[in-house]
Amino acid sequence: MPTMDKFDKLILNRIQSKFPIVARPYLAIAEELSLSENEVIERISSLKEKGIIRRIGGNFGPEKLGFFSTLCAARVPEDKIDLFTETVNQFPGVTHNYLRENSYNIWFTVIAPSVEEIEDSLKQISKETGITEILNLPATKVFKIRAQFLL
Repeated sequence: MPTMDKFDKLILNRIQSKFPIVARPYLAIAEELSLSENEVIERISSLKEKGIIRRIGGNFGPEKLGFFSTLCAARVPEDKIDLFTETVNQFPGVTHNYLRENSYNIWFTVIAPSVEEIEDSLKQISKETGITEILNLPATKVFKIRAQFLL
């Protein structure tokens, strides 16, 4: 596990929510934490290189933008897992894709402007991979709106 010091943890705590929407966000964070802007940028870059930070960006509620989301579960033979996951990951609305220990072993989420587009994507995934057992489990109500990991 990569090592992080007190300042790395403070930066991670700060950027998870309410990222400063200002011309120089890293300077604003630096001033809050009594660091230099360059140090904050270097630390964030290092945390990204280590794989601790995957991305920095907005997180939108699809339903508030008129989009639809669904959770999908697929039954994929072991010899087709790579093909299946690579195919799924090519679709722009896929936000997560996981291998799980279950008969339905690949779980992924899809967000699209319409239910029909999601259904078309699932048909295309099935056609390209030969996997026909894909459950489409659309969201009907969202209960959790964000994750915050205090370090």
